[in-house]
Amino acid sequence: MKVLVAYGSRHGATVEVAAAIASTLRGAGADVELRSVSDVGGVEQYDAVVVGSAVYMGRWVEEARSFLASNEAALLTRPTWLFSTGPVGTPPVPSAEAPEVESMVRRVRAGGHRTFPGKLTRSELGLLERAAVAIVKAPDGDYRDWPAVAAWADEIGESLFGPSAESAGQTSGE
Repeated sequence: MKVLVAYGSRHGATVEVAAAIASTLRGAGADVELRSVSDVGGVEQYDAVVVGSAVYMGRWVEEARSFLASNEAALLTRPTWLFSTGPVGTPPVPSAEAPEVESMVRRVRAGGHRTFPGKLTRSELGLLERAAVAIVKAPDGDYRDWPAVAAWADEIGESLFGPSAESAGQTSGE
């Protein structure tokens, strides 16, 4: 099964989350392509698609929104999952889901959506981004939850391939 894991990222943290998802899906038996949404023309050659985006100022990055819009019809015909990255801190800031996510999930009939905490390094941000994070008082740091990312990718793998021997509670001696 050929699976596309596509991402929209500005500073690289979402790329790393997408790569972790791709790695888990490869371990489940998928033939996975990991690509920026900007580098994907269409999804017709894939059996399943996972699309993720960093969330800035309450929205997915433009390239990821455009990717979903231009591939909407094709995504309706194959299993699709969406993920967002972005909240930072404890508790996470911002705490609300990006308003457009529910609509995107519905439009492509996604099998699910997850929001994962992100990473914030002010020195990597532009002037407007620094102003926005100052307003919401978002703290610097890496808050990504790698076990949660792996668990969600396992759920996708189980949906595509059925439960693995490990998740089904089986061992080689049983």
